[in-house]
Parts: sequence; C-alpha cells; structure tokens
Amino acid sequence: MLDSVSLREKPNSTSDADPSASILRSQEKSLSTIFEIAHTLTGLCQLEAKLASVIERLPSLVQMRRGIVCLFDHDGVPEIIVDDGRSEGRDARCAVRLPQGAIDQIVATGRPLIVENVALHSIFSSSDVEMLDAAGNTRVAFIGVPIDIDEKVVGTLSIDRIADNGTHAQLEDDLGLLTMVASLLGQTAKLHCVLARDRGRLMDEEFRPQKQLSELKPHGRERKKVQVEGIIGDSPALRALLEKIELIAKSNSTVLLRGESGTGKELVAKAIHERSARAKRPFIKLNCAALTETVLESELFGHEKGAFTGAFNARKGRFELADKGTLFLDEIGEISASFQAKLLRVLQEQEFERVGGNQTIKVDVRVIAATNKNLEEAVVRKEFRADLYYRISVVPLLLPPLRERRTDIPLLAARFLKNFNNENGRALVFDSSAIDVLVNCGFPGNVRELENCVQRTATLAHGSSIVRDDFACCHGQCLSATLWKCGPEQVARQPSPIMSLPARLSMPPTQAVAHVQPVGSELTPLEPPGRPVIGAAKVTDRERVIAAMERSGWVQAKAARLLGLTPRQIGYALRRHGIEIKRF
Repeated sequence: MLDSVSLREKPNSTSDADPSASILRSQEKSLSTIFEIAHTLTGLCQLEAKLASVIERLPSLVQMRRGIVCLFDHDGVPEIIVDDGRSEGRDARCAVRLPQGAIDQIVATGRPLIVENVALHSIFSSSDVEMLDAAGNTRVAFIGVPIDIDEKVVGTLSIDRIADNGTHAQLEDDLGLLTMVASLLGQTAKLHCVLARDRGRLMDEEFRPQKQLSELKPHGRERKKVQVEGIIGDSPALRALLEKIELIAKSNSTVLLRGESGTGKELVAKAIHERSARAKRPFIKLNCAALTETVLESELFGHEKGAFTGAFNARKGRFELADKGTLFLDEIGEISASFQAKLLRVLQEQEFERVGGNQTIKVDVRVIAATNKNLEEAVVRKEFRADLYYRISVVPLLLPPLRERRTDIPLLAARFLKNFNNENGRALVFDSSAIDVLVNCGFPGNVRELENCVQRTATLAHGSSIVRDDFACCHGQCLSATLWKCGPEQVARQPSPIMSLPARLSMPPTQAVAHVQPVGSELTPLEPPGRPVIGAAKVTDRERVIAAMERSGWVQAKAARLLGLTPRQIGYALRRHGIEIKRF
C-alpha cells in the first residue's frame, strides 16, 4: 500500500514543477477573474460602483500598483474617474490624478500605450512622474487601453506597476487581459447610456407640460461643441479657439488674427465669415505682402480708366467687391507707412476714391486682418502706425501653434495621409511608432510643416505602412531641424545640404535679412545694435540683394522694404548686378 501511495504522489509532485501546468493554472485564474468582472458588470448597481468593483478585482488579473478607469462626457472632459475603489465626478482634482499626456495620446490614436519606464518617456511630464512615484531609482511601467463604444473612444483603463523585474513580454500579456476588460467596460457604458436615454425620454413624456413651462424661463449658458469645416482637431486649445470664432462671428467688429506662420489664419477668417450674418455675401481675400504699393492701392480701391499706363478700363477694387461681405487682408504688417494712412481712412469712414477718380464710394465691409509680425514692436520702432494698430486690433484672436495642441497631430496627419492616398492611388497607413514620432516633433512651421512632412514621408515610404524609420528626422536628415536650431551664421558654416537651398531658408523666421541702406550707388550693411557683423566683408551687395529677393519670394516690393530701398532702386540694383528674376 505504501508503494502504491508513493507511486500516486510522485506524478503530482512532478506536475507542480511542470511550467505548462503553472501556465494553465494562471490562465484558469485569469478566466475566473474575467468571469467575475463580467458578472459584476451585469449587476443592477450604479455605474461608478461597478467600475470600483472592477478596479478591486484587477490585482487578481494583472500585476499592478494602481488602476484608473476614466470615462468622458460628450465634450471629452473627464466625467467619471474611479481610482482604487474611490469614485468621483468632474472636479479640479481629476486633472491632477491623471497622467494627462498619456491619456490624451490614447484617446487621440485609439491605440493602447505601453511604457516600460515612465521617467524616460517624453509623454510623461515631471508632475506625472512625481504623481506615479517614479522619481529616483524606482522604475515604474504604465499600460493604458482605450474604452470604445461603436469605435468611438469614450474612456481609458490604465494601470501602473513597479517594473524592476518585469519584461516586455509580461507587459504585452497584461495588455491583452486589460483589452478584454476594457471591451467589457465599453459594453457596460453603452448599456448605461441607452438606459439613461430611454429613462430621459419617458420622463420627458411624463413631465412635458412642466418642461414646456420651464423652457419659457431663461437658462444659464450651455456649453456646446463647435465644429468648423476644414479645421481639424479636438484639443482644449482648439476647442477654445472654435468657441471664440462662434462668438466673434455674431458681430461686425474688425478682427486681427495673430499667430505663427502655418497656423491656419485664412481658414479661421473664412470660418468667421461663413458663421456670420454676411455668409451669403462675398468673402474677398488679398495678400498685402505680395504686391507693390501702387498695385496694392489699385487692387484694394480700384481705378478709373486712364488712371495710369495700362488702365484701359475702369475696375472695381477689393473693397467694392466685398461690399456687404468680408475682406480678409493677410500679412497686413508688411504694408508701407504711406499706404497705412490710406487704409486707415477706409477702415474708419468706410469710404474711398478709386485711383484716378474723385467720386467718393461708400461700402459696408467687415475687415479681418492677419499677421505673424509683432505689431507692438513695429509700433515702437515707428514702422507701423499706432492709430492703424488700434483700428484693426478691435478683436484680437491668437491662433495656437501646433505644439500647444499635440493631441490634434494624429488627426491632422491622418487627414493629410488620406488626401495623399486619394491623389496618388495609395493605401498607406501610420504605424504606432510613426504616430509617436509625429506627436513628439516640434513642428515650428505648424500645420503647413506637418502636411509637408506627411507628404514627403509618404512619397518615400517603401512598405504599405509608414513606420518610424521612414522619417528623415530619425536619420539626422531633417533640414527643418537644422533650420530652426541654428542661427544664420551657424547654418552658413555647416557643410550640409541646406547650403544648396535658397537663402531665405537658411534663416529662422525671427531673424531678418541684414538691413541695408542706400549710400550713393552702394549698399552698406546695418546690423542690429549690439550684434557684431560676422563675415560682412565677405558678403557682396549682389549677394545681399539675392538674399532679400529669395526671402521675399522674388517679390521686388517686399525685398525693397527688407533692404530699405524703393521699388525703383531695387529694380536698378537687379539690372546693375545682372540678377535674373525668378518666375513662379
């Protein structure tokens, strides 16, 4: 009997040491925990209590230190947050308890996020690292998954853990389990939404007389989500901008759009027009920097027949064409001082005379101006009239740069890639590693630079999906990075491909070309005060003229202003140095 007992016990001890048996028991435990979670979510208690019960059971499913379930309202604001069994509604503490950067990326991409060490990942701020107790030698890992309802992200499930002995394979296993739990949470949230909607409809039918009476009373301000065609994104900065557009469109006040190049000032101006009472009237636009003063005056005010050489017929100007509508004046900071006085009168009196005419024409035009220039500094330097500044800056609207709305980058990139695919018959998609590259890029050129980056990378991509290695910046070949990090002197000394680019690309936007003034027939450099002239003796007048023309896009009037010359003098300089004008 003893022998038979020992024979029966021996296989059992062997099975305990068998790794496959251990894995099987772990899988059985995981399935049991998921079954308990599913059973809990089918209960009749409130949604917050169900979520708290799920958080309590998660340690039996995955290795974790803290777990958070976050559900958003229709505006994308955290409405329900459950953390370690404690539930809260929306309040000021919600933002403190959430690693906001990681949550924003999960919501924007709709993809899970695994970070093996939060202290080394750029998406976690210093406050996030401090909140997760990941400072010092403590290595903390993070896993987050989206909660979906009909393919729309409505929340996130995330955990963090001490990762001293963890491996990436273990994190991937836990990610699969959390994805299953998030799917159950999504179905539960959807069911509660349906029940709340049906309950509201029944109550509405029962108390309709009281509701009709209450509608006669004034209500407080209700927040609604504003959407504008062509403007893509859902970041807080962009939502705030869209709300201001909605308010500004209701008035006829003059608007000054401020912001960096590439932030979409023309799109915003058109959105203001289309949402205003003038929407059915013309929307006329003009780039003030692209024309000489004489042509600009004719374009804006029109001219009479015979007013100047080539004026064979009378012609209406942009102000007349925009009557009862909106006139968008882009790059208004580039107009000359003499023309500023003429424009001021039109803005104040809403009347003018055509070039070569003496009949006063009255119009009703809403003016929206735009500039990326610091007009306040220009007023101090007497380059821009103070009275014109106050006249156009009635309602200033600052457009946020792309670096302040990083969660919009995946949405914008997806739209640009879709446009590229439609135009070129391709079916490219972004890999998650590619999204990480885009989200962490500075994009000083803002949306315009992002679009160019997507098109360039998609054009040179080898596979069916765009991955991290497809980006030029990952190989040290991003010319934009060199452009924005170096001043003109450093760029000029670098033996890089940027030397073959036009001179206007070798200077950051905040640096102007070396100012020059005419002295007789020569051009002498005028550097900013306190800054030494570097290599001035090696730069010829011809090179200065070419640099100014390149920077101004080969527009002679704008190049003349950069050099402190008149259009006639810049034309003479071009002929004297034998410089051929480029046509685009």
